[in-house]
Amino acid sequence: MAKVKFLRDIRKVAQIPEDERARLARVQNKYPFLATDYYLSLINWDDPDDPLRRIVVPSEEEVVSWGLEDPSNEASNSVMPGVQHKYSDTVVFLASDVCGGQCRFCFRKRLFVDREKRETALDLPAALQYVRRHPEISNVLVTGGDTLMLSTQRLAAILEGLSEIKHVRAVRLGSKLPAYFPQRILDDRELLKLLEHHSAGHQRIYVMSHFCHPRELTDIARASVDALLRSGVVVCNQTPIIQGVNDDVDVLVELMNELMACGAVPYYFFQCRPTIGNFPYSVPITRCYFLIEYAKYRVSGLARRVRYVISHERGKIEVVGVTGKHIYVKYHRARDASREGKFLVFYRDDEAFWYDDLLAQRRDTSMIVTSSWQPHEADSGGINLSGGRESERTPDGSGHPGIIGQNTPSDN
Repeated sequence: MAKVKFLRDIRKVAQIPEDERARLARVQNKYPFLATDYYLSLINWDDPDDPLRRIVVPSEEEVVSWGLEDPSNEASNSVMPGVQHKYSDTVVFLASDVCGGQCRFCFRKRLFVDREKRETALDLPAALQYVRRHPEISNVLVTGGDTLMLSTQRLAAILEGLSEIKHVRAVRLGSKLPAYFPQRILDDRELLKLLEHHSAGHQRIYVMSHFCHPRELTDIARASVDALLRSGVVVCNQTPIIQGVNDDVDVLVELMNELMACGAVPYYFFQCRPTIGNFPYSVPITRCYFLIEYAKYRVSGLARRVRYVISHERGKIEVVGVTGKHIYVKYHRARDASREGKFLVFYRDDEAFWYDDLLAQRRDTSMIVTSSWQPHEADSGGINLSGGRESERTPDGSGHPGIIGQNTPSDN
């Protein structure tokens, strides 16, 4: 295959008019630009609103003062440089500060804007020792940056170390290279051998792909996914809902169907984080919810497994329902175990872009909020939770007694 080139200066993208390049260079000075010539070749340059263009080409609106460097407060989960431990069973290794392309809506822009912070300065022996000392850890997410931009030798050291820790059952590799730079996967046989070697037995390798739009699923991108699958890797896809990219029901339907066809299982739709520079890419929560739900009506059950979540400081908040008056959410994952599974009801706010916008309002105390995922007799209404064929009706024959109004909402 032809050698892929990386472009780091927007002024050298000849397809953009010269006067526009000069304006975008000012944005690039604040938020770096990076793209492969392969990915730029997929853009329809006759369309100024082309969705793939919006993914990698800067927008002048990015300089609008909006958002935070670390809206999910990832720094609070850091146990050492390059290691985050937010959920009891999952640890994050920030192992790379390099990507195959610079997503304009990146939620970790701080890694590329302020290189001096060195959050990805991973001390691998110390990180592995931390995991060994915590037997509750069953999953390790290796990310950054893009994990597959690491050298095969460096990635081998990480996977070898984790393979020796028996309580680690899954290793996730975060990567957008199947979209940005699929040649990295297809041209490196040693990489595929490495993944095959470590994706068997007691531990499985997962690649968390980041396809945002169906046009990213080119023949070569599909081939890279197929190569991963044939190496025993499980591929799951996650993407934020991005204004002008995939905030369209037809686009989401096509994306979900194409992902299922190539074997990259739809896993998460994320709320775009309110990170600095992300003003032109964010979509309100209620609109995201209805876009996703209407798209799910038109795909098979395999694709409908995808969840819509807000990756917040407090956990992964799943948006499970929106009515004319309310927004219903549930803690899919919680940093504080006491919140695990908690269900909350907020007044509908069509201008809410982040969970903090909902927390700022008064909750509807007439609605039910269960306090814990763990089944309790009072919450289950006497339903048999241990198997067998016992009747699930209450002694008076009325069925589940109902729990509306039993609790007042609290997210303290």
